[in-house]
Amino acid sequence: METYLLDWANLLLRWLHVIVAIAWIGSSFYFVFLDSNLEPPKADDLKQKGVDGAIWSVHGGGFYNAHKYMVAPQGRIDSKLHWFYWESYWTWISGFSLFVVLYLWNASIFLVDKQVFDWSPTAAGVTAVLFLVGFWLIYDTICRVFGFRNNGDRIVGAMLLVVVAVAAWLACHLFAGRAAFLIVGAMIATTMSANVFFWIIPGQRKVVAAMTSGKPYDPVEFAIYGKRGKQRSVHNTYFTLPVIIAMLSNHYSFIYSHPQRWLVLALLMLAGALIRQFFVARHAWHLGKAGNPWPFAAVGVVVLIALIAWMRPAPEAPAAAAPATVDYAQLKPILEQRCYICHGEAVQQKGLRFDSEDHVKANAQLIYQQVVVQKLMPLGNATQMTDAERAMVKRWFDGGAK
Repeated sequence: METYLLDWANLLLRWLHVIVAIAWIGSSFYFVFLDSNLEPPKADDLKQKGVDGAIWSVHGGGFYNAHKYMVAPQGRIDSKLHWFYWESYWTWISGFSLFVVLYLWNASIFLVDKQVFDWSPTAAGVTAVLFLVGFWLIYDTICRVFGFRNNGDRIVGAMLLVVVAVAAWLACHLFAGRAAFLIVGAMIATTMSANVFFWIIPGQRKVVAAMTSGKPYDPVEFAIYGKRGKQRSVHNTYFTLPVIIAMLSNHYSFIYSHPQRWLVLALLMLAGALIRQFFVARHAWHLGKAGNPWPFAAVGVVVLIALIAWMRPAPEAPAAAAPATVDYAQLKPILEQRCYICHGEAVQQKGLRFDSEDHVKANAQLIYQQVVVQKLMPLGNATQMTDAERAMVKRWFDGGAK
């Protein structure tokens, strides 16, 4: 029953996480688009109101006219003020809850790979959480110290590239490959939500409180909140594609099982950030506010092509003499040693059990896909299935799953 309930928790939390992440990323991308496309207003009444930028757009059969005020509109806000933060908070809450249910609850299976680093599940779980907290503290310190200096954006960007690469290297030398990729993605995602929680929303609340109090305030003094919020918001948009590739990677074992997987992850994240820069800058380029951003996309694509070429599988060596087909009697010892712990009489993860010939034959296609094609099972290779055993499963399936 516990396994059944955990499966439902996994499904529902994953569903919620995807829904709120779409809402957060969608709103983030939209506001980046707005910032890149807003033009100074020409109408005198808009200038008098303090409008800094405006744009007309059409969608869903209607016309929209968005105005942006850098500090506060002259007068008062006479309609509902919508705050964009719960999308961020719920993305992190649902994601961390899913991480607890799937990874921390089963740390011995998902986090620990004794071939990578032999340590206790408790130590692995605590260290995984420290990755999330530690990256935020390092990132926040870098932003506060270097963020508003000359060439601050470049300095922060360069330092973060190094920090993320080091974190990827360290995670891939401590955790199972699948977990390492997810932890690096989760630490960046945690920082994105922390930006909203600790800096963006508090700053906006101070500005709104000042402008609605009816008391005079110095716009120059309050401009820092807008600058800091803008800075962190821009960082969040560059973090988005690296986080997404890290989250998607757990479906592709050829990525996280590579001997140099930390470098694979770092390069994938770099390509994502470069491609995101292209999409951010292209809007400003069309308005003549920035240079042609195609070099960013070109470098990102070159990085991906180089990864594909570098990671190509080596030619298979001639197979050793082996039976053309494998029957269930030959397959059973492998299942007993590698699979029964999660799919046997005592436990049936995902409602599957492989401790009888009928159950195995009924799930032959699934076993072949997960064990041979994708190499996702055993999870994190916790039971250390060998390549020779996977080859046995392949011959059993190719021979008709006898």
